[in-house]
Amino acid sequence: MPDQEGQTATQSSGTQNVNSSALESDVTEKGSSRKFIVVAVVILLAVVAGLFYWKSTFTEDTDDAQVDGNLYQVSSRVAGQVIKVYVDDNQRVEAGQLLAEIDPKDYQVALEQAEATLAQAQAAYVQATVNIPITSISASTSVSTSNSDVQGSSAGLAQAQKQLQVAQARVDQAKANALKAQLDVDRYTPLVQKDVISKQQFDGAVAQAAASKAAVLEAEAQVLSEQESIRQAQQKLSQSHFQAIEASKNGPSQVKAQEAAANAALANVKQAQAKVDQARLNLIYTKITAPTTGVVNKKNVQVGANLGVGQDLLTIVPLTNLWVTANFKETQLERMKPGQEVTLKVDALGGRKFHGKVTQIGGATGSRLSLFPPENATGNYVKVVQRIPVRIDFANFQQEDGDYALRPGFSVTPEVTVK
Repeated sequence: MPDQEGQTATQSSGTQNVNSSALESDVTEKGSSRKFIVVAVVILLAVVAGLFYWKSTFTEDTDDAQVDGNLYQVSSRVAGQVIKVYVDDNQRVEAGQLLAEIDPKDYQVALEQAEATLAQAQAAYVQATVNIPITSISASTSVSTSNSDVQGSSAGLAQAQKQLQVAQARVDQAKANALKAQLDVDRYTPLVQKDVISKQQFDGAVAQAAASKAAVLEAEAQVLSEQESIRQAQQKLSQSHFQAIEASKNGPSQVKAQEAAANAALANVKQAQAKVDQARLNLIYTKITAPTTGVVNKKNVQVGANLGVGQDLLTIVPLTNLWVTANFKETQLERMKPGQEVTLKVDALGGRKFHGKVTQIGGATGSRLSLFPPENATGNYVKVVQRIPVRIDFANFQQEDGDYALRPGFSVTPEVTVK
């Protein structure tokens, strides 16, 4: 019995040793597995972190960005009283939509008056242009007439000179006849005293001598008359020459003067037309329309208000032609350039994404463009990373924002693909 108990005790002791060894082996294996898992997880995390870091080098992003656009200040271009207002605050309007009307009566009257002035100026221009050929023909006729007068005066002078020659010949003939008659009287005188010839024949010779002397006087008077005619013909010829010269000089000048009058009339027509155009524009300006599609804000115009030229009426916040202004740190601009693609996440639209591209990179930092730029020469300089405004335009704005959800001022997170 004692031997059996010893054997049993020995067997139990051996079994315990075997179990203890197996347990230690299991613990060792579990420890190795856990270490492997930890190492694998650490490696995986490192790979993931490396991938995220590597991927982050492909883009640059910032949360300092917002949707931007040009706000349109609608103002009155003419003075007058408002008779109608068609919009209210926060109302959406389309480009060209009527916003308000100014009383157009005064501008309608001004347009009619300008049109009447234009018609009068046009009539004066027609008259001036019609007078140009008339003046030209009159000047040409005057020159031709003057030349004809010169030729006629020259012919008259030549004729007067010939008549003078004839008159002088008649004087010579009359003197010769008078001399012959006087010689006959002188011969008949002693004969009549001796009664060689009759008293009647002597008296006839005396009468013939007296008639011959009278004929001489008449011929001499005719010479004087012809000389006066020559003087008058010479005077008329000189006058004709002067008139011909004057017509030759004044004719073109008269035509030029008439052409100048026509040009002045044309200038008056253009001036009157400009006044008509201005009056027509003023009449159009009485209808105030929206310059772009957008939302009405800051409306401060009511029916009955008297407006002045340039007075602000309301502001239109555009819904189209928007862009994003992103203020990137200067350390993010090394690989950024115009044309790079951008993904835009809009906070107000639940992270809705839009697509765009970099258009412009600002020429100066925001601090330098501020109202009071920093002066670093004071000695209290602290280096601060500056930000540069970057303009990002939407790629397919009409398609991506077909519901006009974007508004100027919305916060945006842009991611620029720099690789």
